[in-house]
Amino acid sequence: MGTLVTLDLPDDSPALSLPWIITFGPADDEEEWEPVVCGPYERAHALALAEAVLADEELMAVVEPLQPALTVDQIRGEIAASRLNADEAEDDETEDEHDHDHDHDHGDEVVTPSTPPSPEEIKAAFARIARQLGE
Repeated sequence: MGTLVTLDLPDDSPALSLPWIITFGPADDEEEWEPVVCGPYERAHALALAEAVLADEELMAVVEPLQPALTVDQIRGEIAASRLNADEAEDDETEDEHDHDHDHDHGDEVVTPSTPPSPEEIKAAFARIARQLGE
């Protein structure tokens, strides 16, 4: 049997009504393959599907709410938090002093960003996605 990871939420948590996704990945470091993301589902369905797959597979499944970021700043905040967590985990893994160059040279590549959608446009897109999933 595999390992199921999910949030322990109170019964009145607003996150319970969000769409949920399942990320299946290797249960240990010996296996290397890209995680598989499934969903969105209602939370109960996501948990049941993850449990069914894990019943006969040595995998890890993370069941979590799909919480859309509505602004570029929210996305940047999530990226910064993820980087900070990775740096802290790396510091915990090794006590050796070492120098990392986190700035990577991308050559002469110039990326011109698109205009990000507004929160209202994102919310409208979710309604369209929900209709498509229901078809």
